[in-house]
Amino acid sequence: MEGKLKSDLVLEEIERLGGRSKAISVEEEFRRLVIFTLKGDFYAFFGDAVKEIMPLEKIAFVPGCPDFIMGIINVRGDIESVLNIHRLIGLEDHPGDKDTRIVIAEKNGVRSGVLVDSVEDVIETPASLIKPPLSTLDKTIREFMVGGERLYRDHYVSILDVGKLFNTLAPDTPNP
Repeated sequence: MEGKLKSDLVLEEIERLGGRSKAISVEEEFRRLVIFTLKGDFYAFFGDAVKEIMPLEKIAFVPGCPDFIMGIINVRGDIESVLNIHRLIGLEDHPGDKDTRIVIAEKNGVRSGVLVDSVEDVIETPASLIKPPLSTLDKTIREFMVGGERLYRDHYVSILDVGKLFNTLAPDTPNP
């Protein structure tokens, strides 16, 4: 081994191994996230719960509904309720503009629209990057959260559980 360079030794070892690789293949579960904003903060729903994303349209008021139910809309002949998520998680109402969207979601047999300020993106993320909710978040928001995601466009993303939101509509619905 005298007189041989370290690089020569590495090349000899590679040749001896015959190019065999000791890489381990790991299959990672990915989750689709629909990222949206509420009052400038980033939130997400799991993509499997989101059925459709619609522009804001006229919402018909229904007397006697709780204040977090804005009313109903007609989606190709189906009547859907629309939740004001701002009121559910303790945020000031958003007046609605050209970016406002209604996210039609379904979980545990309950289907409804959820009014959001804007839909920003749909991404695939490794499930391992989804962490428990930050303990510093307000309790009102934390009770609807599944967890948080790494930074998206330099912002933390709070992942909300559609099933927990819909439990406010149908409190007796099981949420696995």
